[in-house]
Amino acid sequence: MLLIYPPLAKSCEPPAGIAKLSGALNAHGISHQVLDANLEGMLYLLKHPRTASDTWTRRAVKNCTSNIAALHDLRTYQSPDRYSRIVKDVNRVFAVSFKDSGILLGLADYQDQTLSPLRSVDLVAAAKHPEENPFYPYFKERLTEVIEKTFSPRSRQGRQENLNNRGSEIKKQELLIGFSLNYLSQALCAFAMIGFIKKEFPDLKIVLGGGLVSSWMKRPGWKNPFGDLVDHLIAGPGEHFLLGLLNAFGMKQKHYPPDYSSLPLHDYLSPGFILPYSGSSGCYWSKCTFCPETAEDNTYIPIPAQTAMAELAVLVEKTKPVLVHLLDNSISPTLMRALAEKPLGVPWYGFARIEKELLDLDFCVQLKRSGCVMLKLGLESGDQGVLDKMQKGIDLEAASCVLQNLRKAGIAAYVYLLFGAPPETATEARRTLAFVVRHKDAIRFLNLAIFNMPVCGQEAGELETEPFYEGDLSLYTGFKHPQGWDRKAVRRFLDNEFKRHPAIAAILKNDPPFFTSNHAAFFAR
Repeated sequence: MLLIYPPLAKSCEPPAGIAKLSGALNAHGISHQVLDANLEGMLYLLKHPRTASDTWTRRAVKNCTSNIAALHDLRTYQSPDRYSRIVKDVNRVFAVSFKDSGILLGLADYQDQTLSPLRSVDLVAAAKHPEENPFYPYFKERLTEVIEKTFSPRSRQGRQENLNNRGSEIKKQELLIGFSLNYLSQALCAFAMIGFIKKEFPDLKIVLGGGLVSSWMKRPGWKNPFGDLVDHLIAGPGEHFLLGLLNAFGMKQKHYPPDYSSLPLHDYLSPGFILPYSGSSGCYWSKCTFCPETAEDNTYIPIPAQTAMAELAVLVEKTKPVLVHLLDNSISPTLMRALAEKPLGVPWYGFARIEKELLDLDFCVQLKRSGCVMLKLGLESGDQGVLDKMQKGIDLEAASCVLQNLRKAGIAAYVYLLFGAPPETATEARRTLAFVVRHKDAIRFLNLAIFNMPVCGQEAGELETEPFYEGDLSLYTGFKHPQGWDRKAVRRFLDNEFKRHPAIAAILKNDPPFFTSNHAAFFAR
């Protein structure tokens, strides 16, 4: 089997989903290959830039190799200004490369002015014309190479021999190619690659899974529009589904530790290897009215803390990371206590809820000693009424105490705020502004988002809705705000009032461009 992570997503750490699948296949002795086409494709395009026309782009292209090397050097992260210039220059090489063809590339995004990842007909069109994708020069050669190496050993004697015998060999072996599709920014590239494979290797079976696919399949009235391209769609964790397809009989474990050994651990755009690890799937709170986890009714499945700690210890020893990224929607209090009691020996960060454990300053100090350099906190609002109506389960006085405790302990707080939810008006938004200003010394980073209503959420059936994005794959629906606090008004408030407050503007400047929270921990020490 071949597992592929397609472009385009941030390339600062390896894809955890692919590593989980690899771990499950290894546990059953199933031969497979792993291809991080996202990282490889980005590096390929950066090494083959388009002709530059302006001074900035010429400089960015000229310095691209040295800038990529600088992103591997921890010293770069000691100077926020130098770091910012470097990543903006690297992004510039992407940004101008395909602008004339209506495709906007960046280190963290992919936008096509003609095709939309929210329309199934456009994804099918991307598959029909893979040669129009900017990554085509990369994956045309690379996919052919990897597929022939993985699935047709005899092809090593010569490519032409393989081309002549490819179909019969593959059919006989009944082999699979799996794509892990997690973000909208990956969708068009994933389908372009699928289209290429279907044309060149028609007997291969395509399996498509990942977070985005899971969300599609949980849309109301879902019908598969990709039957001619994709042989199997997977909703949720894919390990057991894949093992079933591969006839891996026998005892199937409930959980498989990830395996990163087949990935290029030292090529990612970070100052050393970042180890991603999930201690659970789903969310242990799972009550927030605005959250897709709640809307999609995703089950919370924790890994026992003892098991998670044992796996982390082995992975840290094997991979020697400079940072551990805990991917849980919220690190459970049980796992957090385990981390505090038995340090990993390397810095770590992740999402945490504002819980009673963090009200204890001594515990926060213990977390810091365990290696915790940053916690991401989904505060969402600085108004208690809004928090209560969104069922956040957060008390603002407790939030204030937690922020102060983290500051005293030396743990950076990366605070997430959400504006424009149904219970909020400009009055409540200004209370959020005031809360942030009061805690400016305790908030290192801010993430500002405008509320999107999940199409399958409870509130979608209670309010007057309207199309949000044109397309049959949209995960969100527009709605008429009950108090007139619409998206345009929210944007105006954020741009003209919230972001312009001197205290908030100073916090926003701390956020690393493009890589944001994925690199923020390197600036939090």
